[in-house]
Amino acid sequence: MSAVSTPQVAHDAAPLVIVGAGLAGWTTAREFRKLDTNTPIVLVTADSGDFYAKPTLSNACAQKRSADQLVTTPAAKMAETLNVTLRTRCEVSAIDTSAKNLTISAADGSTNTQAYSQLVLATGAHPIRLPLQGDASADVQSINQLTDLARFQHTLGPAPKTVLIMGAGLIGCEFANDLLLGGYHVHVVDPSERPLSALLPADASEQLREALQGLGVVWHFGTTVQTVNHHTGATPLAVTLSGGDVVGADLVLSAIGLRADTALASTAGIACARGVVVDEHLQSSAPCVFALGDCAQYASAGARTLPYVMPIMNAARALAATLTGSPTALVFPLMPVSIKTPALPTVVAAPHPAQAGSWVADALDKSSLAAGGAWRFIDPAGQQRGFVLTGGQTSRRMELTKATVP
Repeated sequence: MSAVSTPQVAHDAAPLVIVGAGLAGWTTAREFRKLDTNTPIVLVTADSGDFYAKPTLSNACAQKRSADQLVTTPAAKMAETLNVTLRTRCEVSAIDTSAKNLTISAADGSTNTQAYSQLVLATGAHPIRLPLQGDASADVQSINQLTDLARFQHTLGPAPKTVLIMGAGLIGCEFANDLLLGGYHVHVVDPSERPLSALLPADASEQLREALQGLGVVWHFGTTVQTVNHHTGATPLAVTLSGGDVVGADLVLSAIGLRADTALASTAGIACARGVVVDEHLQSSAPCVFALGDCAQYASAGARTLPYVMPIMNAARALAATLTGSPTALVFPLMPVSIKTPALPTVVAAPHPAQAGSWVADALDKSSLAAGGAWRFIDPAGQQRGFVLTGGQTSRRMELTKATVP
């Protein structure tokens, strides 16, 4: 990977260009402006550019908020505050890393070229979509941005309706809890044997299963969705599972995970794996091209993608310093994730997937679900490398954070 290149840019030279107006793109612009008020910034986005907190997508139903109501700052206000030239409804179709420019297609069909001094890719991720059979398979929806939520809410309509969720991971469980609180009936289908199986020890997972089941979720573990068909029964959709069971639903929501959007970078010859490969300074394999957020594969995280809020905030601060001429290596602190399942509040500080060790439960009172539980991930040397807290034990977040070796 090439050495970090952070030229001092005169205010009349080519601008810093950011592709993507999600949390990663806007936070980079904000952090950059704290250090440099003169260098021009151009932010290009395929959507409206309005600023909102993406985690609010999965609790909008319970709060009875529409997609528009999740916007905290309109795009025009963001652009004015940060002195950014904002190009909305524009697609970047190509990057010429030698000439240092982008090819941009606008909504009106026009195409032009945009030069850059430094380029930040904050293109995010796309929901993973599995191939399904059936005459209604194209009606399966995913929620990853405001327009997705607006379509979902419009299609679903008011409660009570039945939603079948594909995936019992973090996204699926959060949406299940949200829909249940909104008065909907919820089925969750997953090939594993328990919810959040990739993140939680078995006992914590069982607590979550019990808590959501207590709210009304119907679990279908050890199976997958095979076909989604229209029918004229009590619900408009008939969903056939791999075991042969048929579940009636008004809408099917796919929540089986995200895949980094690397198409633009890959086409430009920039190294990509699970995401755009970046070094500890967030530089890609191309000079003056950087990446962060859901689209990035971080060297600082052991070549992982980290689709969470706190990694973005830390990455944006380090990147802003690098972009303004002070190369700053990204060092991630321990970043516990709060899972938005009010039925069982849960905090996870997951160990690295390759970390050897095992989960060990604290000796706690398990007389009630509300009491929750605490688990520590202990490596072969006896050091704590991660933890999980549920229920009332989430108040111990700071205590276990301090005890964890990153």
